[in-house]
Amino acid sequence: MSAHNNNGVVTPAADAAISEVLEKKELRSWKAAIALGVFSLVSILLFLVFPRHGETGFRWSNKDDLISLPTWKTDAALTGQVVTVLLIILTAVVVWATLKTGTLIPRTRRIIVTASVIVFAVAFMVAFLAWAMVGNNVPVTGLLLGTVSLSVPLIFGAMGGVISERVGVVNVAIEGQLLAGAFCSAMVASLTGSPWVGLLAAMVAGVLVSFVLAAFAIKYLVDQVIVGVVLNVLVTGLTSFLYSSVLTKDAATLNTAPRLSPVAIPGLSEIPVIGPVLFNQSALVYVMYIVVALVFLGLFKTRWGLRLRAVGEHPKAADTVGINVARTRFWNVSLAGAIAGLGGAYFTLVSVGSFQKEMVAGAGFIALAAVIFGRWDPIRATLAALLFGFASNLQNVLAAVGSPVPSEFMLMLPYVVTILAVAGLVGQSVGPAASGKPYIKG
Repeated sequence: MSAHNNNGVVTPAADAAISEVLEKKELRSWKAAIALGVFSLVSILLFLVFPRHGETGFRWSNKDDLISLPTWKTDAALTGQVVTVLLIILTAVVVWATLKTGTLIPRTRRIIVTASVIVFAVAFMVAFLAWAMVGNNVPVTGLLLGTVSLSVPLIFGAMGGVISERVGVVNVAIEGQLLAGAFCSAMVASLTGSPWVGLLAAMVAGVLVSFVLAAFAIKYLVDQVIVGVVLNVLVTGLTSFLYSSVLTKDAATLNTAPRLSPVAIPGLSEIPVIGPVLFNQSALVYVMYIVVALVFLGLFKTRWGLRLRAVGEHPKAADTVGINVARTRFWNVSLAGAIAGLGGAYFTLVSVGSFQKEMVAGAGFIALAAVIFGRWDPIRATLAALLFGFASNLQNVLAAVGSPVPSEFMLMLPYVVTILAVAGLVGQSVGPAASGKPYIKG
């Protein structure tokens, strides 16, 4: 059966061939084992060598909640000791599973490693909070709620980055797409009085920025990183100029956007802890949930995702079976820009209610780091974005209670981990093979 018919339409046989090309042999990676080993050493240092004695409370609910949970009190020193032993055991389990690569069934090995990492992360964070906040109560719900709020624009930006890089275009312009979305959503929503029209304007603004990136990177074969950096500078300068010369002249009309209010989902919003965090949010946050699910399912469960990944990994092979590489890249980079634009709208339609100069403050670059740290996977990139949001919010909480831990260290942590991951010190972090490489049809 031929790969494609005379009209250039890709056949099911071609899709099967693409799937075979994209399959990769499982390689042994020490990333998880080394990372857990490092954090085990940190736990020994903090909780055994320099323990803090006293009681820490974990407050799970507020007084006005429908379902009230009691505050859990724990001895910080004892908790640290127990958790340290648990972390050493989990590290040993992951080392064993890594050594058994090729012997264990791949799915079983992944389940063991993933479960160990999740338990490790939760246990370490509990012990660290107990150690850092001795004599205080940890506002668990508030901590998680702030994490989600700070992570929303990062997640939208990361989803745009995943799509763009999976199709073969390095999207350094996420910062510009977020900023353009924030500016246009604020102005259009202010003029129309509708935040929904503002959301649409944010998507259009993100698409326009991505159009320029796609045109220069795909059509004119300009270096993608250079184009992305230039676009970020261009959008920053343009929005700053328009803010000073247009928006500030009549802020009541042009820069007072109606905000999207939280919408509580009946029943679910009353669940302790996770209810207020996940199910009492603005409509844009619910849209984010849908976007993450659709990007994940689309990339790995649909023909669209199969062909997109083929173009990002093996454009020549994709071209051979009838996929138009340039067209596929162009439209998917545009889709990525629309998604990132929604992240920009969060700043003005949910968080602030108006546009300010350079209000994105590097969120686009953090989203790009989340893409790399998440290994170009939608779910992992989302978790990486949540890590950045958690670290940012935690440093505020620690500063408020006067913790001995310098808040700057918490902000440094996700960046340090990302640098280690990108440098390959905890396993190779290799993106799509053709990402950043222009394709010239032979």
